[in-house]
This record gives sequence, structure tokens and C-alpha cells, in this order.
Amino acid sequence: MDVRLDGRTALITGGSLGLGRAMAQRFAEAGAQVAIVARRPEVLDEAAQAIHAGLGTGSGGVRGYPCDVRDAGQLNAMFKRVVEDLGRVDILVNNAGTSRTGKFEDITDEVWQEDLDLKLFSAVRLSRLALPGMKARRWGRILNVLNTGAKAPAAGGAPTAVTRAAGMALTKVLAGEGAPHNVLVNAMLVGLIVSDQWRQRHAREQRHPSFEDYARELGKAVPIGRMGQPEEFADLACFLASDRGSYITGTAINVDGGRSPVV
Repeated sequence: MDVRLDGRTALITGGSLGLGRAMAQRFAEAGAQVAIVARRPEVLDEAAQAIHAGLGTGSGGVRGYPCDVRDAGQLNAMFKRVVEDLGRVDILVNNAGTSRTGKFEDITDEVWQEDLDLKLFSAVRLSRLALPGMKARRWGRILNVLNTGAKAPAAGGAPTAVTRAAGMALTKVLAGEGAPHNVLVNAMLVGLIVSDQWRQRHAREQRHPSFEDYARELGKAVPIGRMGQPEEFADLACFLASDRGSYITGTAINVDGGRSPVV
């Protein structure tokens, strides 16, 4: 099955590394024009150049837009620039965020607020900016990247599990409001997938001589027997963002190799 995004424009937050970068590459390969958003201009430039270098005929393109999505003013200005440059936003991927956890009593108000601003309010604000144009054109896709803790929060999983659960509720609300206008909204829940966050954790813990050994050890906890690859996540995102996913909305799909105890 050929999945194409020709003529579409996508905006991906957290788009310079890991899952965001993999989605940007897959979307561009499928023909979309892609705006990737992150805080560091140099990392954005490197990602855009690397993706461009690997694109063939029939592909779209990638542009970087530096922005701290926790800041409402920066976010509004960035969205305006993307629309000025690319014409519109057909596909919004709310992917910003890191996995932050700790003992509940030790989590300060400041940590809670920072987590909510980064993961929840950035998605709320960007969705509010993107929805009017999507509804007017009667075509839109919003993908919220969460994690499996949104469905099955564990002890010590705050603040991330709580913020991601709120993101799942947001997904359902937006899906109901967008459906009459052909604006489809879904969530993708990340399990153990190879990313820069896991590489950084490996470097900190230094429990294994190589990241490959570390990933193999982590993969033993997954029923499918391994960690996922960013490209596998990006393939599903591309399908949901395309016309092939035209009857799927309001869902939260585990992309976790069967690890979550909740369907």
C-alpha cells in the first residue's frame, strides 16, 4: 500500500531528534512539506540538511523553525512564520517533551508547571492555532505523541504520566469536535523505542559497554523481544496523517511491542 502526503504541509514539534526527526523524514519522503520545531537552531539546521540529503524524487522538503514551545509568544510567532512560508498547516504533530519522573512528594510546583507547559499547553495552543484553517479546508490531522504511562501510570511516574494522561483526554475532546469537519485527531503512545533520551540515559548509567547491549537488555522486557525503531513509529504516524487513515479518529494507539498492560 502506497502512503503519500503529496501537497500536504506538516508541523512537527520536537522535530530535530529521535521520533520527531524520523517522522519528519518519513513525511518528507511521502511528499509533504515539513516544518520541524525545536529550541536549538544548530540542531534543527543539521537535521534539515541530513533529511534533505537523503530525499529522492517525489519528495517534499524540510525547514527548521527555532522555538521554545513552552513560551506562548514564541509559539504564536513560529506558527505565523510557518503559515507565511508554507501556506498552511494540514498536519500537526505535538511531539515536544521528555520523560520526567520522580517521587511525588519531591515534585515541586515549578516542575509540574514546566512539564504541563512543555507537553500539554504547547499541544493546546498549537491545536487552537491550527484547527480553524483545517476546519475551513475540511481536511486536517492532529497527532499527539504520548507514552503508555498515559493509560497505565505507575508509582513514581509523575509528572509525565499525569501530563500525558491529560494529553489523551485532549485527543478525545479534539477528535469529537474535529470529526464533523474531517479533522482527525489521534494519539500515539510510545513504549520502549530507541531515541536520544535512551542514549543519554545509557551514557549516564554506564551499565553496559555499548548502547546496543543496553538496548538488547531493555528489549527483554518487551513481549516482541526488542526495542522499537524510530522508523517503525514514523510509519504509523505517516499512515494516520494520510488519506489512508481517513476513518480513524479519537484513538490512542500503543506503539510498544505489546508491553503495556492496557490495550
